[in-house]
Amino acid sequence: MKVDANTVRKGHVLEHNGKLWSVIKSEMMIPGKGNAIVQIEMRDVRTGIKTNERFRTQETVERVQLQDHEMSFLFATDNDYTFMDQESYEQYVVPGDVIGESAVYLQDGMVCNVQTYEGTPLSVELPTQVTLEIVEADPVVKGQTASSSYKPAKLSNGVRVLVPPFIGTGTRIVVNTTDNSYVERAKD
Repeated sequence: MKVDANTVRKGHVLEHNGKLWSVIKSEMMIPGKGNAIVQIEMRDVRTGIKTNERFRTQETVERVQLQDHEMSFLFATDNDYTFMDQESYEQYVVPGDVIGESAVYLQDGMVCNVQTYEGTPLSVELPTQVTLEIVEADPVVKGQTASSSYKPAKLSNGVRVLVPPFIGTGTRIVVNTTDNSYVERAKD
């Protein structure tokens, strides 16, 4: 489907020069003189090679329609992650570079949205919040105010986050998977 270049956003998949490209970053640039342009940083879906392309805002590009599948995470081997389709029970192996840094939040049975094109997984969208346990936390420093101070803590998956002073080792917390930030203490 043809779309204007100025509507392309991160996560979209484009067909350009006979290849499939996943958009990493899209930025509108307005020079002091002349027409506005859109600079798109994208990665080849098959080879992983990155490139930058510039388009005029009124140019059209071919956007590929992806199929969304609800899949549950099964297991990881080396740098490959295996998911199972919730409806057809078909298993898909997703390379680690498709998932990116958010792979540390994958848990057994976690339901994710996997986008595929002709049966090939192109992106994995994790839930925005997960519940994890604190395995290591600095002690509370007397005199700190609870409203503005945070202390470092280590989660059960090895990720370090900043938490309020009242959170201690063994506490389960809710973490935002997009920016590794503390949300709240778990209700369970």
